[in-house]
Amino acid sequence: MTAHTGAAPRVVIADDQELVRTGFRLILTARGIDVVGEAGDGAEAVAAARELRPDVVLMDIRMPGMDGLEAARRILAQSPDCRVIMLTTFDLDHYVYAALAAGASGFLLKDVTPAHLAAAVHLVNTGDALLAPSITRRLVERFSAGTPTTGPHPAAPAVHRDLAALTPREREVLTLMGRGLSNAELARELTLSEATVKTHVARIFAKLTLRDRAQAVVLAYETGLVAPGG
Repeated sequence: MTAHTGAAPRVVIADDQELVRTGFRLILTARGIDVVGEAGDGAEAVAAARELRPDVVLMDIRMPGMDGLEAARRILAQSPDCRVIMLTTFDLDHYVYAALAAGASGFLLKDVTPAHLAAAVHLVNTGDALLAPSITRRLVERFSAGTPTTGPHPAAPAVHRDLAALTPREREVLTLMGRGLSNAELARELTLSEATVKTHVARIFAKLTLRDRAQAVVLAYETGLVAPGG
């Protein structure tokens, strides 16, 4: 399964609050997005993803039993092409960094507007990362410098890759991605066409088995290409 740019995304909503699930389902279905299933905890979410093969899972981070982070890890292990968007109440929740490192394509606050929710589902379904690079960078800077001491899932390095496979230019592109530059900004910085930048980015993702830009930013910090705060 690759990114579906034509057909409506198929979505599973995982949240322990029925009211949240109902609200999100109504919002998405009203905008032509197919909600194929719901789950009240992490274990149900993993089972639903295995059975229903959705394109996108909206996953609450904090749920009883198996939480959303562990569920995301299991879903992405069994369905690498699935996209997971984490749902949280706090924009700097310490779980968010670990979720990005585990392969989630981004996160949304639960008070997201209906239009933003639908747009986010469409965005990650095309294979892009949901987070603006600056938001990703802020999270990584906060949590890559030291392991959080609170909560059951401290952020652990999860995307170590051997950068030796990259050309010098690709390392340069990855470094600038880690600093939050968009493709257009990369093109200006390196005096390249945007099409050439996109080719470099695609090769970096392929060589390092990265699923999207969010993981590329995490990797740039964890390998020391970019220093937190730098």
